Amino acid sequence: MTWTIRQRSKTGALAAITAGHGPKVLLLHGVGLCADAWGSQIDALVTSGFSVIAPDMPGHGDSPAHPGLVGLASYTDLVAACPDEPVVLAGHSMGAMIALDLAARYPEQVRGVVALNAVFRRSAAAKNAVAARAAALDGQNTPDPSGTLARWFGDAPSPERAACEAWLRAVDPSGYKAAYTVFAAEDGPSTEALKNLRIPALFATGSAEPNSTSQMAREMAALVQGSRAEVVTGAAHMMPMTHAEAVNRILTSFVKECQP
Repeated sequence: MTWTIRQRSKTGALAAITAGHGPKVLLLHGVGLCADAWGSQIDALVTSGFSVIAPDMPGHGDSPAHPGLVGLASYTDLVAACPDEPVVLAGHSMGAMIALDLAARYPEQVRGVVALNAVFRRSAAAKNAVAARAAALDGQNTPDPSGTLARWFGDAPSPERAACEAWLRAVDPSGYKAAYTVFAAEDGPSTEALKNLRIPALFATGSAEPNSTSQMAREMAALVQGSRAEVVTGAAHMMPMTHAEAVNRILTSFVKECQP
């Protein structure tokens, strides 16, 4: 797939890709990326008869940084203003954190929630590593993306790797630091929040994902009544891009199940 920059419109306080007609799906990207990372999923959902809202998070893509954002809830509140009717939510990485928080705090706005590559109770080593990466950000200079790209893709070149490098180099340093600080501080939804979810939920990750592991996905699914976990064979952190066909099949099927 060619990863192109799509036209944005204003949605609430954020810039967003909007496309299609039909029941709405809200897609939330991860730290350092932008709405264009959902390109394959946008095409698949529109083809299946859904409309899509894919916002750029603050300081990412075309959305300006929002000084003063503190904590996950502040990001969730911005996103909650985007849809004007109940939606199916899908989030990737930090976007999954936001999606699960929105589903817990604004249940009347959500028909179903998909958490892709979501963390849940990191190991001590993982907590220390992500905290060190957050602490190294100064909010003024664009961080070297080489370490991030190596974690996501290894060393092999690919169109997906090249696209992510471009997005990581274009991100607003202050917006990146703010988002990554929240991402590092969070350890996944609370057990109580998961047990209290009363909407369809799907937790999916890749079998080669070292940080948002298949065990995490299964543990979260076990706490949400009627939910399920899916593991994409051979996929790692950037599976919406690298394993788009499998993710599209899982996502589209779930969105259809959530319709009244």
